[in-house]
Amino acid sequence: MVKTIIWNRRASNSFNSIINYLQQEWGDKITRNFVIRTYEIIELLAINPEMGAVENLEKQIRGFVITKHNTLFYRLEEEKLILLNFFDNRQHPQKKSY
Repeated sequence: MVKTIIWNRRASNSFNSIINYLQQEWGDKITRNFVIRTYEIIELLAINPEMGAVENLEKQIRGFVITKHNTLFYRLEEEKLILLNFFDNRQHPQKKSY
């Protein structure tokens, strides 16, 4: 179990971009559901941080699918869960940025 959850700048920016898009295109209900689901998954990852699939073994980066359109990338450092980025799964996999 991790003690600290850290949002890096890229994760925060990409999360806010998704929220803004959902709000403009789909409205309050869908946006709220996405935010709730994201925070529930982050809580699950804090309890069991190895749930996510290994995306980059060398950099020790894991990924967890939030919705069919979005994956959260994160890394573990000691007792910290560092959220790296939210990736739109509809993009080409080579565009993944951690």
